[in-house]
Amino acid sequence: MNQEFLKTLVQTLGEDVVISDPAEIEPWLTDWRGVYKGNAQAVVRPTNTHQVADCLRLCNEHRVPVVPRGGNTGLCGGATPDLSPANIVLSLDRMNQIRAIDTISNTLVADAGCILGNLRRAAEEQGRLLPLSLAAEDSSQIGGNLATNAGGVNVVRYGMAREMVLGIEAVLPNGEIFNGLQTLHKDNTGYDLKQLFIGSEGTLGVITGVALKLHPLNQVRSVVLAAVESAQQALELLRSVYGACGARLQAFEYFTDECLDLVLTHVDGMHQPFEQRYAGYVLIELADTANEEGLQALLEEVIGQALEDGLCQDAAVSASLSQLETLWRLREEISEAQRADGPHLKHDISLPIERIPQFIETAERRLRKVSPDCRLFIFGHFGDGNLHYNVSRPLGAEKTWAAEWEGKVADAVFGEVADYGGSISAEHGIGQLKRHAFHHHKDPMQVRLMLQIKQIFDPNSIMNPGKML
Repeated sequence: MNQEFLKTLVQTLGEDVVISDPAEIEPWLTDWRGVYKGNAQAVVRPTNTHQVADCLRLCNEHRVPVVPRGGNTGLCGGATPDLSPANIVLSLDRMNQIRAIDTISNTLVADAGCILGNLRRAAEEQGRLLPLSLAAEDSSQIGGNLATNAGGVNVVRYGMAREMVLGIEAVLPNGEIFNGLQTLHKDNTGYDLKQLFIGSEGTLGVITGVALKLHPLNQVRSVVLAAVESAQQALELLRSVYGACGARLQAFEYFTDECLDLVLTHVDGMHQPFEQRYAGYVLIELADTANEEGLQALLEEVIGQALEDGLCQDAAVSASLSQLETLWRLREEISEAQRADGPHLKHDISLPIERIPQFIETAERRLRKVSPDCRLFIFGHFGDGNLHYNVSRPLGAEKTWAAEWEGKVADAVFGEVADYGGSISAEHGIGQLKRHAFHHHKDPMQVRLMLQIKQIFDPNSIMNPGKML
């Protein structure tokens, strides 16, 4: 630890901003899953962009590594420091003010430390929708959401996080402030530099402010849980529903019976949705600005036709808000149920949608050659090609199985993803977890260009060391 640097940091930012007591630093050193743990000499909690700039300027001058941290909801260890005792953890949790909401231009401007759920509720109070929605939205911060280009359940209708961004304010590693916090819907003046920060995982700088697009508030929602006999049948159901409902289709989520069993076992208050069990389930949500009866009638008509055409085996349509929320819980509680079950090897992958059923079959055959008795838990955002392909220990095996088999399982899964022209990370990013796989599967020219961009922004390599690049 450089005591002189730390003293200067405290003098510059103030004792209320810099935490240096080891006991107080400890909670900031671990990811929420408990998989990664690192070291740091201090945690910095600025209250404004200029304090972020002062922090990065000092760290750059002294070659001190900086690890930006949002709500710590990531699954790849991207916000956890490595083992170097020199690290500074930079948290934006105190930068949590909404700067402006404009219902004419339909924009929201906020500090990067704002909790996503709070932003969604603030927009709703103004009769507008911020469509980015995640299971962890009441913990995750919008800066982290953009740094990892978060997806969530509404991608099929609204796209990924980067498609909602109009402007960004960020601090470069040398302390310069990137003033790109525009709310213009059109700006065709050269390179769109803000996009470099989105998905960069804190390796190029620190996002401090965001300007986001808002949409009309969907006053009415309708949900159906449909039982399917296979992923192929789910694909045919997607084709039918999208053709009939168009832009009203807000979510199309798929999960297997193994996932349902996990939720029923580990989450209190959950009940089996049908009298019998099926191979898989699809949760479909339609949303619109008005006409609840019309939306409900449309969904019932579409699902009725699907049942008649043999595109699903059974269906339960929500008749109230409480029923809607109950159906959603069957999908949203899968991650918590996995955590209760024990360590799972999580693979957040993206595939050409039409090839998902084939991938599920061939990937399992490939995986069974590696670990014949492993358990598969497959769910995800089927409507946009994103699967959470998760693997757990065989029944009766010790919980240490995940750590012992992680490399072999990942090689099998990612190898199959590559054969299908997919991506090893659909929405969770690279972080520490997938760095080796990233360099193995990413096109070498693209990696080279990324490294060159990194060199321009961060020539001293102080930003989030050990992540992605």
